Amino acid sequence: MPEDFDMSAESLDARYQRQIPLFGKEGQKKLKNARILLAGAGGLGSAIAMYLAAAGVGYIRIVDEDVVETSNLNRQILYRETDIGSCKVEAAEKTIHALNRDVDVDAVCRHINEKSVGNLVQGVDMILDGMDNFAARYILNRAGLDEKIPFIHGAVNGFYGQVTTLIPGVTPCLRCIIPTTPTWEKNAIIGVTCGAIGSIEATEAIKYITGTGELLKNRLLLWDGLRGESESIQIVNSPECTDCGFSESEPDARRFPV
Repeated sequence: MPEDFDMSAESLDARYQRQIPLFGKEGQKKLKNARILLAGAGGLGSAIAMYLAAAGVGYIRIVDEDVVETSNLNRQILYRETDIGSCKVEAAEKTIHALNRDVDVDAVCRHINEKSVGNLVQGVDMILDGMDNFAARYILNRAGLDEKIPFIHGAVNGFYGQVTTLIPGVTPCLRCIIPTTPTWEKNAIIGVTCGAIGSIEATEAIKYITGTGELLKNRLLLWDGLRGESESIQIVNSPECTDCGFSESEPDARRFPV
């Protein structure tokens, strides 16, 4: 963790008084000292950013290369009509600071690829998935493995979504459970699904940082908004995984022990 930020008693006792009983003042300090990479400032990223900022996470590096478009406004709650045409991360920074001025927002307008990801993950404690494409997710997955950084994955499609927490050396990686890009990528989407899945991702981050509760480790949560139901299924390492797995003929190629 980075150096402790100054946190006044007033801030602890007033702004966060309703959540401190859940994990104590030490847990609140851990949130203040946490450094998060939020990859994507769209529908998922909006919900994640708002709830992490509200909870008091001290540093959020939010990365997105896009500008705000009219079609974003049905689900991307970081933005207003007056933000159309603006760089998403810059508009996001303003909204986050309007909610909680104590959050240090590192707004990075940059494409996430194999060349940029190394710098983007430096100095963070956790990667949160706010992306809308699996090409970038696989790059983040590999970077998390390389740097041993937990990666909270979330994805949405229409009224459906999924979430899991991936920890190098402890759980399967994203490529284990989704080896190739799903056919439903970038289909129709509604804001409430982004809110539901983004909120669960933020919850996983808060639990991990504060050491509270049971994480979605080795489990994939599936959300069906049309039925108002969810289920959690077990996930396992894939021996054929090209990112963290191994082949039977080359067992020493395993990147991390199960």
